[in-house]
Amino acid sequence: MKHSSNKKLKQKIYDGRRISQEEALALFKWDLIELGEAGNMRRALIFPKEEVGFIVDRIINFTNICEAACNFCAYHARANLIKPFELAQKEIFAKIKELVLLKGTQVMLQGGLHPDYTLDTYVNMVKNVKKRFPQIYLHSFSPCEIAHMAEKSSVSIDEAILKLKNAGLDSVPGASDLLVDRIRKKVSPRKIGKDFWCEVMYSLHRHGMKSSATMTYGMGETYEERIEHLNVVRDLQDVTGMLRAFIPWSFSPARTGLKDIEPATGIDYLKIVAISRIFLDNITYIQAGWLTEGLKLAQLALTMGANDMGGVLMEETVVKATGIETKAGIDEFIDIIRNAGKMPVLRNSEYKILKKY
Repeated sequence: MKHSSNKKLKQKIYDGRRISQEEALALFKWDLIELGEAGNMRRALIFPKEEVGFIVDRIINFTNICEAACNFCAYHARANLIKPFELAQKEIFAKIKELVLLKGTQVMLQGGLHPDYTLDTYVNMVKNVKKRFPQIYLHSFSPCEIAHMAEKSSVSIDEAILKLKNAGLDSVPGASDLLVDRIRKKVSPRKIGKDFWCEVMYSLHRHGMKSSATMTYGMGETYEERIEHLNVVRDLQDVTGMLRAFIPWSFSPARTGLKDIEPATGIDYLKIVAISRIFLDNITYIQAGWLTEGLKLAQLALTMGANDMGGVLMEETVVKATGIETKAGIDEFIDIIRNAGKMPVLRNSEYKILKKY
C-alpha cells in the first residue's frame, strides 16, 4: 500500500500538479537521489532554462544593537561576542562606494531592532543613500524591522512602508526565520509572530513592492512545522505573486543561545531544497544557500531544484558571528555553476540578465 501511494505521489509530481501538506511530509522519507530528480524536474517546469544567476551585492549591517536579542543570533550586542556598534553615515557611504567600484548593483541594509531608531532614522538613511548613489538598488530591512519602525513612531504599517518607498526603498527581503509561532516564541519571543509577518508582506504588496521569503530550519521544529512554514509562503504567493525568490538555510547553533541543538546535516539541506521546489509551485527562483551551507552543497542544490546563487556578498557579519566563514568571488561562482552543468549569468535585483558567461 505504501509503495502504491509513493508511486501515485511521484506521478502527481511528474504531472506538475500541486501537492498537499501531507504529501510534502511524505517526501522527507524519499531516497535523496529520487527526491533530487523530482525537484530538478519541477524546476524545469517552472524555469526551463539551464541558467543559474547571481548578483554582485553587499550586505551592510549598520548596527548590532537590537532589542529582539533572539536566542538563535550570535550577532546582536547582548550576545557578548561582538561589541555594540553603529555605523556613521560616511561609513555606510564608503562601503557602498567600494561596491560601485566593483560594478555591484544591490545593497542590503540590515540593522535589527535598535531601541532608539525611529522611522525617520531609516527614511533618512534611505534618502541619503539614494541621493548619493541613485543607481544602487536598495533591497533592505525586513518585515520585523518595518514593524519595529512603525511601532517606534506610532504609525501604521502602511504609512511606514509608504514613507520608505517614497524615500527610495526598492524592495524588502522577506526574512521570515520559521513561520511557526511555537518556534518563534521559543527562539525569538520579542519578534513579530507569523500573522504580523504576513500583515507586513500584504502591505508591501499593496504598495507595489516585491519581496522574497526565507526559511531558517533546524531550530527544534518538526517536519510538519517545516511544511507549515512552506504552506504560509505558498498561500501568500498565491494571493500576491510578490515573492521573487525563496531562500532556505540551516540554523547554525554555534555561539548562540541554542548551542545545544544538534546542527542540521547536508542531507537535510538538500531535501529541504527539493521539497521546497516541489511544494512551492508558484515561486520561480530558489536560491542555493552557499553562505551557510558551503559552496559544494550549494552546487549540489543546483541539481535538485535550486536555480540561483544569490549574491557574491562583499560583506556579511551576522552569519560570520556564528563561526561560519564562507567566501566566494565571481570566478568561483562561474566555476561552480558550470561544473553543475549550468550556464552562469550575472543578473540584477529584478532577475534580468546583465551578462552571460
